[in-house]
Amino acid sequence: MSSSPPAFPAVPFTLTRAGVIMVPQEGNDFEAAGVLNPASGRTREGELYLLPRLVAAGNVSRVGLAKVVMNDDGVPASVEREGIVLAPDEGWERGLQNAGTEDPRTTWVPALDRHLMTYVAYGPLGPRLAFAWSEDLRSWHRLGPCFFEYQADLSMDLNLFPNKDAVFFPEPVNDPDGVPSYAMLHRPMWDLGWVRDGEGEHLPAGLTDNRPGIWISYVPVAEVERDFRNLVHMSKHRLVALSEFPFEELKIGAGPAPIRIDEGWLLIHHGVSGEMEKSDFALQQKVNYAAAAMILDANDPSKVVARSAAPLLAPETADEKAGIVPNVVFPTAIEEVAGQLFVFYGMADSKIGVARLDRI
Repeated sequence: MSSSPPAFPAVPFTLTRAGVIMVPQEGNDFEAAGVLNPASGRTREGELYLLPRLVAAGNVSRVGLAKVVMNDDGVPASVEREGIVLAPDEGWERGLQNAGTEDPRTTWVPALDRHLMTYVAYGPLGPRLAFAWSEDLRSWHRLGPCFFEYQADLSMDLNLFPNKDAVFFPEPVNDPDGVPSYAMLHRPMWDLGWVRDGEGEHLPAGLTDNRPGIWISYVPVAEVERDFRNLVHMSKHRLVALSEFPFEELKIGAGPAPIRIDEGWLLIHHGVSGEMEKSDFALQQKVNYAAAAMILDANDPSKVVARSAAPLLAPETADEKAGIVPNVVFPTAIEEVAGQLFVFYGMADSKIGVARLDRI
């Protein structure tokens, strides 16, 4: 555990609730257990869409597509459903007692002229990161599971561990050696006891804090240009941030794709506090998920230059406080609408909320 938090400059942004934008549709079997944690994107025609996680009975998750409808004030207010775009149809996305294409994050990458999706494939060995791409948000093409290159200084194979909360940067950045690269944030989880009784935690060399945190990995632009399928081969892994403040005492994870601002890269993230029961994969009843933010260095996004010492948005409304997992504000998408940034987030009551992001 960290002894005392470093003195980071404050992040000059606030989040203000703008309403609930999506609730489970009555009679829709795909949404029987909720709608939550959406990705987002725009079509080439400029139409704004959410790609929500739709949860059916038995905790089987699919990725849907829903057009965002604005109210008279130009604020996202509701959605029009357009079906399913990704389901656990591949063997590695299904176990004997589970299945899921979960918690998508999407990033429009102009240099690739494509939307990149990271999602959690909930397969035979639990949560594993996977990638897909699309030109129109409707047709998604799997690239397959993510592969982390072995890194000797970590003395650990990151492919052994469940991983979540992955998202790509929207443009190439320099890797630790100055090589122009596509970069991805992600969150490995070190406890292997869920897959092998008594195995417990295995930490990379040099890491003494066992709480899941935000990492970054890279793939050179030249390798992706040579073969787009190389995007799944990530390397040069670096720790970006661990839990530092009381509202994130258990773990942190990346939210929407980072946004370039004057100070660097703005990353909305979530922090979790409270008490974890059983494993990370059980439905928790004593935790609290809140939204916060950090700014990553423009030239080296593995470095944090500013950070929220308190949540920008914490569970307060009935929809955020009561649900299958209570006390949840889980940010996963960010979009600009008429010059205003909005953050979309999962709520405790298996609904999707929206909040306005303002600079102080």
